Amino acid sequence: MPSLSYLLLAPLVGALVIAFLPRSDSGGAIRATALLASGITLILSWTYLLEFDINQPGLQFLQEVAWHTRLGSSFALGLDGFSYPMVLLATLLSFVALLASASVKTRIKGYYILVLLLETAMLGVFMAQDWSLFYIFWELTLIPLFFLIDRWGGKNRHGAALNFVLYTMGGSVFMLISLLVLFDAVPGHSFSMAAMAESGRGLPQHTQVLIFLGFLIGFGVKMPIFPLHGWLPLAHVEAPSPISILLSGILLKMGSYGLLRAAGMLPDAVETLQGLLAVLAFVSLIYGGLLAWRHSDLKAMIAYSSISHMGVVLLGIAALNLAGLHGALMQMVAHGLVAGSLFLLIGLLYERTKTRDVTHYSSLVRVTPRFAFFTTFAFISAVSLPGTAGFVAELNALIGGFARWGWVAALLTVGVLLSAAYAVRSISQLFTGPVRPGMREVEDLKPVELLAAGTLAAGTLILGFMPSPVLDLVNASATQLALLFNP
Repeated sequence: MPSLSYLLLAPLVGALVIAFLPRSDSGGAIRATALLASGITLILSWTYLLEFDINQPGLQFLQEVAWHTRLGSSFALGLDGFSYPMVLLATLLSFVALLASASVKTRIKGYYILVLLLETAMLGVFMAQDWSLFYIFWELTLIPLFFLIDRWGGKNRHGAALNFVLYTMGGSVFMLISLLVLFDAVPGHSFSMAAMAESGRGLPQHTQVLIFLGFLIGFGVKMPIFPLHGWLPLAHVEAPSPISILLSGILLKMGSYGLLRAAGMLPDAVETLQGLLAVLAFVSLIYGGLLAWRHSDLKAMIAYSSISHMGVVLLGIAALNLAGLHGALMQMVAHGLVAGSLFLLIGLLYERTKTRDVTHYSSLVRVTPRFAFFTTFAFISAVSLPGTAGFVAELNALIGGFARWGWVAALLTVGVLLSAAYAVRSISQLFTGPVRPGMREVEDLKPVELLAAGTLAAGTLILGFMPSPVLDLVNASATQLALLFNP
C-alpha cells in the first residue's frame, strides 16, 4: 500500500509543475495539470479502502519519522474511522472545485497553484497524528485561502479575506495555548496525539475544562458555532464559488474533526461541559436557520444554513453516545456533499446571470431544466428528506440526543422546519412563475459541470439509501470514543 505521504505529495507536485509552466499558456495546460494532480490524489485516496480494516478502531497505515526529538515532535501520519472519511471527502470536493474553476480567467497560474496547496494542507490536517504537525497544517490552510479570497473574490474581497484570517488566527491562539499546556503535562514532553491523549485523560477535571475551552474556541471558530461564526457569511459571499465549495464542504469539517480529537483527550471536560455544548448546538441550529430564511442572497443563505447544519454535528458530539457520534460523522459527510452541490450550482448560475438575489429569478425550469433538477435536488437534500444522506445523519443525531436529553432533542425539528422554509421559498422563486426577459438566454449546465453536479448528487442519494459504507467506516472509532463516556 502506498505511503500516506504520497497523498500530500501528489497535489504539491502538481503545484510545482504548474509553477514552471509558461505564463503565456492560455490556461489549458495549467488547468489540465491541476486536474491531473487532484485526480491522482482522489484515486490514490480510494486505494487505501482496499486494506482499511473497518473493525479496528486504532490508527492504520501509520508512518512516523522523528522530526525534532528534543521538542518531541514527529512527522506522523495515519488514518482511522474519523479521519479517513474526511480524506475521501476532501479529495472529492477538491477535484470538483477544480472542475468548476473553468471561469477563472485571470492569474490562472497562481489560482491553481493555491488550490492545490490548499488541498495538501487540508489533507495534512486530517492525517496528522502529531499535534505540532496538525497545527502547522491547520495554519497553512490560511495562506492559500487568504489569497484565493483576496485576489479572486468579489468587490468586498479584501475585508472578507482579512476578516477570515483574523477570526481563524484568533481562535488558533487559544488552541495553541491548550496544546502547550497539554504538552507540558506529557512525561518526556511529546506532541504525539496518542501520548497527549493518555496524559490529558489523567489531568484533574478543572484543568481539563480550561484546556478544552481553548480547543472549543479554536475549533468552534472554524466549524463555526454561535457566536464564533462572524467570518463565515462574508467569506462565502466574497470567495470565488469553487473556493466556497471547499470552505463549506471541507474547512468547516476541520473544526468538528478537531473537536472530536479533543473530546477523546479530555473526556472529563466534555462530560462537564456537555450542557454548554448542547445549548450551543441548539442555538446554532435555530439561529443559522433563521438567518438563512431571511436572506435573499443565495450564497449568504447557504452560508448561514451551514451554521445550522454544523449545529447538528455539535449536537451529535455533545450527546456522547454511539448514535449521536454516528449522526455527527454522517452529517459531516452529508453536509460536505450537499453544501458543495449548492455552492457549485449557485456559483455557476451567478457566472451566467451576475446576480445572487433569489428575487431576480423565475421559471428557470423552462430555460435551464438541468440546473432546475440538480438545484432542486440539492435543496431537498439540505432539508434532509428521507432518501438523502442528511436524513440518516439527523435521524441518528436525534436518537442520540433523545437518549441523552429526552424530548428537549425535539428542538432539532425546528431547524428542519426552517430548512424546509427557505428551501421551498428558493425553489419557488428560482423555478416557477413567468420567465423574466433577462433570463431567457441563460445557458444550461455544460457536460463538465453536469459531471461535477451529478457526482455530488449521486453521492448524496447513494448514502441516503445505503448509509452503511460510511457508518461501517466510522463505527469502530466512534464506539471506542463512546465507551469513554458510557463504559
